[in-house]
Amino acid sequence: MKATKILTKKRPERKLITSLKKRGGRNSSGRITIRHRGGGAKRYYRVIDFGQGKINIPAKVIALEYDPNRTSFIALLEYQDKDRKYVIAPNGLKIGEEVIIAEKADLKTGNRMRLKNVSSGTEIFNIELEPDRGGKMIRGAGTSAQVLAQEGVYTHLKMPSGEVRKVRGECYATIGSVSYPEWRYVKLGKAGSSRHRGRRPAVRGVAMAPIAHPHGGGEGRSSIGMKHPKTPWGKPAFGVRTRNKKKWTGKLILQRRNKKRK
Repeated sequence: MKATKILTKKRPERKLITSLKKRGGRNSSGRITIRHRGGGAKRYYRVIDFGQGKINIPAKVIALEYDPNRTSFIALLEYQDKDRKYVIAPNGLKIGEEVIIAEKADLKTGNRMRLKNVSSGTEIFNIELEPDRGGKMIRGAGTSAQVLAQEGVYTHLKMPSGEVRKVRGECYATIGSVSYPEWRYVKLGKAGSSRHRGRRPAVRGVAMAPIAHPHGGGEGRSSIGMKHPKTPWGKPAFGVRTRNKKKWTGKLILQRRNKKRK
């Protein structure tokens, strides 16, 4: 694809990669907790600096690289002290540009600063939930949040889902949107592409026997035989809220996300 032409043709930094053990969807007890996982090409994990803790030290972008472990591209930064770090690459960042992490910086793509110093209407990503704990939100390809307002110690953000939530102004965020927005249009094209990614085949419930799935059974090609679809374990599959009501961040949500159009 044309989007990948911007990537640097080089091997990943040896000091910034580590081995990644395959688990095949199994937990520490060996039980399958996530179905349809297993196999796939061997990959190394790129150690990403989500916190970007080197404050007030300018860094130069020396490479834009592919990362098999995430949907976005990653950027290799070299700081003035010659230390190198991988970060999530913002959309539009070019090799040779300089970025900086500071309490307050210019509103330039790739710069990282505290939310309280970001003006309304600015697009941001890799946002911290707690100050100095590293970015946790908005890290997928093409995503970004928008700063809506400043209220006391909190900043109001509009998430990609349409949800509006409060985040402490002391938290850091990166200016811009995540790279590779074209990812959503990628067509795998063949079954082998899914297998290379570690995705195994999924069998439809209606094609199973009734003992194996609530949708199973029936004569010939039949429907699921019930008003609403269910999981293999008999629980509602779609349209049911699964968010934990006791989650501590629930009190920070000002407006729930938009409902999906039917």
